[in-house]
Amino acid sequence: MQYRIHIMKENSSNPVIPLPFPVYFWVVVILAGLGLADAIYLSISHYRVYTDIGYASFCAISKAINCDTVSQSPHSILWGAPVPVWGVFGYLFVLVLLPFAGSKKAEKVRLWPFLFWIFLGFSLYSLALGLISALYIHSYCLMCIVSYAINFLLLFYAWLIRRRFAQNGLIADLLLDVQFLWINKRPQIIMLTLVFGASFFVMISKFPAYWNLAPPPLSESIPTGDTEDGHPWIGAIAPVVEITEFTDYQCFQCKKMHFFLRRLIETHPDKIRLVHHHYPMDDKVNPIVKEPFHVGSAAMSLLAIYAQSKGKFWEMNDILFNTDLAKEAINAKTLLKQAGVDTGGTMPNIYDPQIQIKLLTDVRHGMKLGITGTPAYIIEGQLYLGQIPPNYLEKITK
Repeated sequence: MQYRIHIMKENSSNPVIPLPFPVYFWVVVILAGLGLADAIYLSISHYRVYTDIGYASFCAISKAINCDTVSQSPHSILWGAPVPVWGVFGYLFVLVLLPFAGSKKAEKVRLWPFLFWIFLGFSLYSLALGLISALYIHSYCLMCIVSYAINFLLLFYAWLIRRRFAQNGLIADLLLDVQFLWINKRPQIIMLTLVFGASFFVMISKFPAYWNLAPPPLSESIPTGDTEDGHPWIGAIAPVVEITEFTDYQCFQCKKMHFFLRRLIETHPDKIRLVHHHYPMDDKVNPIVKEPFHVGSAAMSLLAIYAQSKGKFWEMNDILFNTDLAKEAINAKTLLKQAGVDTGGTMPNIYDPQIQIKLLTDVRHGMKLGITGTPAYIIEGQLYLGQIPPNYLEKITK
């Protein structure tokens, strides 16, 4: 049974004749394929953001347009797996269903209501992600916007195909779609249900949480101390390479790079020394920041300086890099207890003038060096922003 609708133009006797069904069908196939390719790219990019210290995606253009910022957000994880990986899962499911919709038995009618509901779900989730980017992340991912456009186009074409070749209700047709699959494609549907069901279970229960960055445990065998001007250091007493870092506890790249360096120190303790300087990009203490940004990072630095005075800087340093102010407020006593600092039951005064002076001295020093963002590194008298040149890492690892 085939359907064809002739739609009359207003004030015209010439009917609008639909294009052949294969035109619409292959447009949907191409769009779903493009969606799959986009989701694969975003999945790889998400992985590299967390695991590759030198990686920056091509769409990390500015503060407002930055795929990496979106990937770094906790909103990029859904049910224990990255959102783009769920996109790969969804587009694969659609591409597996489309041959059934294009078969002769489907008669240009079946499965398009089912696909319409799927694409409606894709589109509504795209709207939700767009709102999250606008309201919470305050940054947009270009390749995510491409996927949103693909989802809306898929929804439009599913609606258009139904308009061209069928006119029954969506609910009634959805039930007919289920009946069609069960009667005509039962073995394939059972197999697909098992495969996708098992894949879904694996994703929500076994997906590796590579985004949970963490340093290695502090080893008592690795030397620590303070420099002559009072900055904490960890690593070799006579290092092959000394790296001075200027970091912000709310900076994702700082966190990733610091934990990488900590692991490097654990594996090459006689070759590298890391010296820490504070450089919070908080407008309350950093004059180069002209509007609220990384609010609270200055207080985190003050807490780390206080812990340093108690001999627990590196313990507190690791804890603070793993503290997400978007999810939890700073409780100084709790964090100090985690770091092994005994406060004697009293509230620590992290706003002591001497502690504040030490922080401001670090900030002024960073400004004199020309540091405009974090992380920043001083190696052999040279300033490097964001990354450490590979030749220095080779000196350590060879």
